[in-house]
Amino acid sequence: MKTLLSTGFLPLPEGVTVEVKSRRIEVTGPRGKLNRDMRHMNLQVRKVENGEKIRVDIWHGKRKHVAAMNTILSTIQNLITGVTKGYRYKMRFVYAHFPINVNVADDNQSVEINNFLGEKRVRKVAMLKDVTCMRTSTKDELALEGNDLQLVSQSAALVHQS
Repeated sequence: MKTLLSTGFLPLPEGVTVEVKSRRIEVTGPRGKLNRDMRHMNLQVRKVENGEKIRVDIWHGKRKHVAAMNTILSTIQNLITGVTKGYRYKMRFVYAHFPINVNVADDNQSVEINNFLGEKRVRKVAMLKDVTCMRTSTKDELALEGNDLQLVSQSAALVHQS
């Protein structure tokens, strides 16, 4: 059964501005600017209450379309968190016999993995745009940082898969 109108609201924190134009969302905050294109979704996104809230409307939506509204609200919330706090993924190297050597490049944009399972091959992983990696003070730990949750998590997945 279709729902006539489904509406979701998202309050905007201080110091964050959101621009919405034809379902393209641009969030600007103290750590920078992030963009998302939501034109593939059939919904309305607009600012209400003098720009203090974001309102997402879905007209005549079935159950899955209404559920997609919460996905859009979560995506915008992740953008807001990215431009205010940022994201950090921590990864640990786990080994039993062959100690894994990991070297971070001088520009913090790539990682070289040596001696993985005793292999002689050097695995090189380049970080995605605006993601930096660094060694932490904890032994065998790598930290990936950035503003965009999708890019940071994808970079962590690339290191994991290599």
